[in-house]
Parts: sequence; C-alpha cells; structure tokens
Amino acid sequence: MTDTTQRIFLSYAGPDQAWAEWAGWQLQQAGHQVELDRWHWRTGDDFVQKMNLALGKADAVVALFSRHYFEPKRWTREEWSAAVALRGRLVPVAIELLNDDDIPALLAGTLRTDVHGLDEAAATSALLEAVHGPVPPTGPVDFPGAASADAPTAPDAQRPRLPSSVGLPEVWNVRRRNPDFSGRETVMGQLRTGLLSGRQAVVQALHGMGGIGKTQIALEYAHRFASQYDLVWWVDAEQADQLPVRYTELADRLGVAKSDAGSEPNARALLQHLRTRHRWLLVLDNAEHPDQIEPWLPEGPGHVLITSRNPDWHGIAHQSDLDVFTRTDSLAYLKGRISGMTTEHADLLAQDLGDLPLALAQASGVLRSGMTLDRYRRLLTTDTARLLQESDVRDHPAPLAATVGIAVTRLADDGHADAVALLRLGAFLGPEPIPTAWLETARPRLATIPGDPDDPMWLRNALQPLGRFGLARTDYDAFQIHRLTQAILRTQTGPDPVVAIRDDVTAVLAAVDPGDPRSPADWPAWASLTAHLTAPHVTTALAHQAALRATFSKAAHFLICSGLPRAAHDLSAALHQAWSTDLGPDHPDTLTCAQFLGHATVDLGDYAKGRLIIEDTLVRRRRVLGEDHPDTLRSANDTSTNLSLLGERVEARRMHEDVLARRRRVLGEDHPDTLTSAGNLATILNKSGEYVEARRMQEDVLARRRRVLGEDHPDTLTSAHNLAGLLNSLGEHAESRRMQEDVLARRGLVLGEDHPDTLSSASNLATSLNSLGEHAESRRMHEDVLARRGLVLGQDHPDTLSSANKLATSLNGLGEHAEARRMHEDVLARRGVVLGQDHPSTLASAGNLATTLNSLGEHVEAHRMQEDVLARCRRVLGQDHPDTLTSASNLARTLHTLRQYSEAAELLKEVRASYVRHFGAKHPKTELATRNLATVLIAMGRTHEAQQLTGRKSDKGKRRFGRKRR
Repeated sequence: MTDTTQRIFLSYAGPDQAWAEWAGWQLQQAGHQVELDRWHWRTGDDFVQKMNLALGKADAVVALFSRHYFEPKRWTREEWSAAVALRGRLVPVAIELLNDDDIPALLAGTLRTDVHGLDEAAATSALLEAVHGPVPPTGPVDFPGAASADAPTAPDAQRPRLPSSVGLPEVWNVRRRNPDFSGRETVMGQLRTGLLSGRQAVVQALHGMGGIGKTQIALEYAHRFASQYDLVWWVDAEQADQLPVRYTELADRLGVAKSDAGSEPNARALLQHLRTRHRWLLVLDNAEHPDQIEPWLPEGPGHVLITSRNPDWHGIAHQSDLDVFTRTDSLAYLKGRISGMTTEHADLLAQDLGDLPLALAQASGVLRSGMTLDRYRRLLTTDTARLLQESDVRDHPAPLAATVGIAVTRLADDGHADAVALLRLGAFLGPEPIPTAWLETARPRLATIPGDPDDPMWLRNALQPLGRFGLARTDYDAFQIHRLTQAILRTQTGPDPVVAIRDDVTAVLAAVDPGDPRSPADWPAWASLTAHLTAPHVTTALAHQAALRATFSKAAHFLICSGLPRAAHDLSAALHQAWSTDLGPDHPDTLTCAQFLGHATVDLGDYAKGRLIIEDTLVRRRRVLGEDHPDTLRSANDTSTNLSLLGERVEARRMHEDVLARRRRVLGEDHPDTLTSAGNLATILNKSGEYVEARRMQEDVLARRRRVLGEDHPDTLTSAHNLAGLLNSLGEHAESRRMQEDVLARRGLVLGEDHPDTLSSASNLATSLNSLGEHAESRRMHEDVLARRGLVLGQDHPDTLSSANKLATSLNGLGEHAEARRMHEDVLARRGVVLGQDHPSTLASAGNLATTLNSLGEHVEAHRMQEDVLARCRRVLGQDHPDTLTSASNLARTLHTLRQYSEAAELLKEVRASYVRHFGAKHPKTELATRNLATVLIAMGRTHEAQQLTGRKSDKGKRRFGRKRR
C-alpha cells in the first residue's frame, strides 16, 4: 500500500445507493481500497459485525450526507456510536443541499464538501480533494470569468454515473414515483447488486403473492437509479401475446420501427438494437408465463426487471422471492402514514395484517378517513372481505379482496379444482407453513379434495397452480397462505362447505403425531402443529371436535414445558371454557385442561389467581378420581408448589411430604412424578434453612434422574440447577459455579437461550460469581438476565423482580449506592403489589433497601426499616429461618453503627447460637456471626470475652463488621 492509498469505508443511506456506487468507483479509480456493503457483503452477513470490522480497519469513512442519511431512527445505536467515535476520520460529503437544521448538532460544525449540482468532473475533483485534503495550485490561477473547459468524454458504459449529472433518461415511460414508498432497503440493495452482476443482459425476477409490493419496488428502483440509464421502459406483461405490440411502441420511440412492418418484426428489430446499446432498463411488470416471456427477453449490456406472482423462473432469470414487510418496515410505514399512531398500536395492526404492504396501505386509507383502530381491528375479524374491499390505494389496480377473488376465479376457470379445494382447506388452518406430509398422511380421509386419493402426484399438481397464481408460497416440504388471503377465503365460503372443510381440517390435525410434548427433541414438531392449533379461528372452530381433545391438551402441555406460558394460558382458557360447556366441569379432559390453565397462570406470575384454579381442580379430582389417582396427585403437587411461591412454606412442606409418600406408594421410587415431588420437597427444605437434609435429597434425586431420564433431560437439569444453588448457600461457591456453568450451557442447548429455566441458571450463576468476588462479571450477567426476563416474562413478573433485586444488591456492593437505592425502592413497591407486603421476597427487598440506606449514611431510617422487617420475618417465617437470622444480623450492624452495642450484642448472640445448632461452629455463616459479635464486644470494652470467643488476640481498630445479603 502506497503512502497515498487509503482504506475507505463508504457510509450512506439506502436511497442514496447510486451515489455510493459512483463515489466508490471514483475512489477505486484513484487507487484507494474501498469497502461498500453492496459490493462486498453477502446476504446473511451480520451487518453490525461487518460494519465494526470495516470501521476498525478504515483509514477514513466517507459519509454521504443527505436528508435520507439523517432520517430519525435510521441509525442504530452501534452505527451512531461508531460514526461519532470516528469524527477524526469522518469525511462528510453532501450530495444534496442541506440546511443546518437537517444535520444533528453533534456534526453540524463539521466541515463538509458539497458535490450536489456539480458536473461529474468537478464532483470527482471535490470528492478526491475531500479525501486527500486540499492541494495548493502550482501555477497561475485561471481568471474566474474564463470560458469553461470542454465537456469530459462520455463515461464508460459499465461504471456508475454521477447521479446528479443527468435528469430522467431521454427515453422514459415510467409513471410517477410513489411518494409513500418506504422500507425495503435490503431488497432494493440486493436487487441493484443482482442487476450489476454481469456485463451482458441481466434478467432479475421479483416474485411473490399479490399485494406484496413487487410493482412498487420496481417503480422505486426505476426512479432511484434513473440517472444510471439512458433508456428505461415499462411494459405491462400480464398478457404475454401483447409483448410485440408493447415492444413496437419502444422501437418507434427509438426510431428503429418500420411503419409497414408488423409488430413482431418491429419487436425483433428492437431486440437487435438493444444488443448494441448500453445503459438500458426494461421492466416487465406482472409477467405470469415464463415460457411465453422467454423468447422476448432482450440480450446485450442492459438490465431486465420482471415482476411476477409465478415463482418458476428457473433457468430464465435470477430469482428474488419477495416476502412481506419486516415488522420494522411495517411500523415505519404505518406511523408515517397515520398521524399520532403509537408503536404499540402499529405493532398490533401490523400483526393483524400479516405485514402485507397492500393491506397496510388499505388500512392506512381507511383509518385516515375517520375509523378508529379498535373498530377496524374488530371488523377485520368479523367482516374481513368487506373491509379489504375498501381501498383508495392509487398505485394498485384492485383492493386485496378483489385481487384474491380474481386469482381464485382464474384458478377455477383454468380447471384446477383440486388446487381450489386445497386452497380452501388451507384457509381453515393457521397462517404458518403447512407441512405437505400432513396432507399426504390424511389424504384418504379428506372428503373435500377431488380426484384419486391414491394418485402420488395429487399434491404436486394441486400446489403448482397455487404458487403460479401467487395464492401460496410453496417449498419442497410445506406451503403457506397469507393470513389475509385465508380470512378472505373463509368469509367467501358458504356454511355447508365450511362443515365439510372443518371435518377435513380435523382429520389433518388429528393425524399428526409430533411425539412427547415434554421432550425438547420433539419440540420443533410440536411448535409446527401448535402454531395451527392456537390460531384463533382454528381454536374456536375445532375446540368442540372430540378427535382433537387429546391433541389440544398435549399442545398446552408443550407450550408450558417449552417456556411459553402466555400462549399456554390463552389456549387452555379457550379450551376450558368450551369443554366445561360441552363436557361439564368435572370431565377428566376438562380437569386436565384446568390443570394446564392453572400451571400457565402461575408461570405468568399470577400466583393468587393460579391458586384458585389449581385448588379447585384438586378438589374436583379428589371427588371424581380419588385421593391417590396420578392426576389428583399432580394437582396436589401443583397446589403445594404454588403455596411455596406464595410464601406459605409450612403448609407447602406438609403437602409435599404427603404427595411424595403417596407417589412412592402408587408409582414407585423412580417414577418421574415421584422424583419431581422429592425435588420439590428438597427445595422447600432449602428455603427453610434445612440445608443438610435438602442437600442429601437433591443429590439423591439428581442421581436417580440421571439414571432414569438421562443427563440432559429438563428434569435432570432442574435437579442439577437446584443442587448448585444449594451449594452456594452452603458456602461451596467454587463447586456451585462449576455446576451452574455446566447447567447453563446444557439448558441453553436443550431449552434455548431465553427459556425461563435457562434464565434462572444464568441468574444463579451470576449470584455464585458475586459470592466469589467476581463482581463486574456478576453485574454484567444480572443486567443481561434482567433485560431478557423483562422481555420474556414481563416487567412485573416475580422472576424479573428477583433479577432486579439481585442487580440492585450488586450495585450497592460495587459502591453505586444511589442507583441501588432507586432500584430497591422500585422492586420493593412492585413486590408489595404483586406478592403482598409479608411475602418473603418483599421482606427481602425491604431488608436490602435498609442495607443500602446504611451505605448512604441514613442509619436512623435503616434502623427503623430493619426493626420492622425483623418483626415481620419472625412472625411470617419463624425465629430460626435463614432470612430471619439475616435480618437480625443486618439490624445488629446498624445498631453497632449507632453505638447501641448492648442491643447489637444480644441479637448477634441469638444469631450465632442458631447457626451453631444448624451448621456447627466451623460453618462460614457461624464464623461470620462470631466475628461480628466479637467486634461488638470489643467496642463495648469486653476485649477478653471477644478473644475467648474467637480464640485469638484482638486486632482492635482493624476489625470490621461483616454482613449478609439476600
């Protein structure tokens, strides 16, 4: 690399890609190494990672300033931070006229080079001078009034042209630009890259369902890159036999048509002319028949852009399968079109509309006319076809409902009765991909599909037309119908066919066997099936089908096991309501559904409501099934577990002991349900401070589960997780860390990174790290778990509040007392509302807040709070409970600070005596209490007594009061 050569990264906004290509070309020609995302990055690359690498090795960042560049929300946090950090290497180049208000204040004072309005030679010089720096003249300076130099020679046909150097091409018939076009920057970039991929005619086909925005993308491309072409011609290609006529119009415009020749000879003359012409773009819009289009595709150094519903352009064109908007693009579009729409409301509407661009445009028009969002969403459910018939979208020939209706009519008129029947069947399933294997399995029982059920090609013959007419996305093992297309078809289907179709849908879903809903290995298959079962129209229509009751119950169980409690709750609630009416509240299937509803409610953090459901189910099962029935014991186990979560640990322990004894007798020592009860009882013992017995039981359950279920079974990992947490309580922090790291890694692989159980392991590992003195890493992990729990579980979920409490405690330990106080006050208030004022977790928050107040020097208020917490702990938990002893120790510390030594000594004597009884004199908890008591005795002048207590001479003046955290 020479001294003058630089490594340059080009930063630009998507709509300015033509400018970026021109600037990149000029800089390369000047000998620089240029990195431009559209030239050098592949689809699927990590954008942020690639950008960081490029910025890290760049000598300079050329930023193309425009209004697009500074649009709100265009920058990610990573991009903006990187740009600001690189101000010393930032080379701002303005490509349009900007006011000071257009540029963020942080960059407003930066000198920039303007290239807008210049001819290409001047713009090139300005760009290179901006990168190289100014060069003083070596000779006389020309008189300013001198005549301009001759125009530069014509640019090479293959290199990018200065975007502002020309207006619209001389040959141009494209309609006006859509001012409401937004999003699709990734697609636009990929399209441009694809068209630049060869020196001869490059044919690119954009295909996708109706209403997805193919024509709008082609229109935007033509306008955005108009300056790069000398000829841009738009052709309506829906009727392929009319292509010669359309081509003749262009041939006449170019002067190569002969008036006495027919359309075909003139069209051939045009194709011959395009072989020798540079910089042309031909757009064939709505081309549906590849075999009829292929003979009329031009060759030569130009571009052909095809839009089509038909996905079968293999061997003819490079294909781009166009999908619906990303949710980000949907939100930007809706908020830009509907004044005052919030992100939350936009997200709900985008979800309802399946992010389909045409549907979003239609909805925007209706909502701007005065209809409320709530009413629109209700009508979208009850009168879909009528609502989607309303449209004022100028750039689309028909509203969505009509578009679907036209396609279905054409499908039927072309003789594809099997495809129409398959389409209507798919409309009554969910909007997720439908595996073709389901239909193959159920085919003999499908009454609404015409033809021979034994024909091995029936499915292929039915699916191909659906893809060709843009009514479904087809892959090798599944097909998918957009949710709005489904809704329109359901609305347009009469009552009699609906009954038969629902019977067929039931047959399809009942024939699917995904496996064990508790086994992570079977979860992908269950996720595919449950996506259909939980679609509202499917649940409502099929909940009453007896053949699907077992499948629905297993689906709810899968959702609970896989960490999706909201979906489990909603499905179980709908099923419970339907089955209570159909079967009665005491039917075994209804009670199974009630069990899952209660479990899901508790998993959502609503322990009080869950208690009502679970205890009612237990009463009914005892009456209907008997005390020792396995289902009754499941309800009893759920009841005792929830009582523990509610803080009622004495009754929870009694019930766990009873259920364990019954399960051992009925099911055996090694039955998975028995091991669940044993593990739950061990957890209660741990929370009650009976660590030795709790450890013995947890180790036994872990060994049995490893033998019975395997090393990586979720229940085995739960036992390992619980034992690791117990070891941390026992002071065995290094072994606890080792186990927690192993469990966290396994849970991440088996359950997923954001499964609630995986997050619990991460939280416990952070706690172990804090105990080992690795406070910075502990804090990082607590912050990460808190953020993810907030997203997965909600801000007020007890587990989220637990993470906030732990993080606040870490912050206090790191000396960030003010922020710790703010967080503790917030958690205390939330726990009081969610769990109750006397819940053990609420009392722990109050104690932690008091500790933080001590750190801030507010000892009197800390003393008041700690006295209250200790009194409530003694009443709720008992005199010797670990949390009670921690509260007493913390109060003693405050008393020592306030020089109330006598009261502090009395408390610490009680604490130490309890620890000696439970753990012995050598346990870390006992030793800490002993040292604290000695510190108080020394402060009272009772040095000899302190020496006898610790067995060593006093280091008066150096001894500090230790403390416990919760």
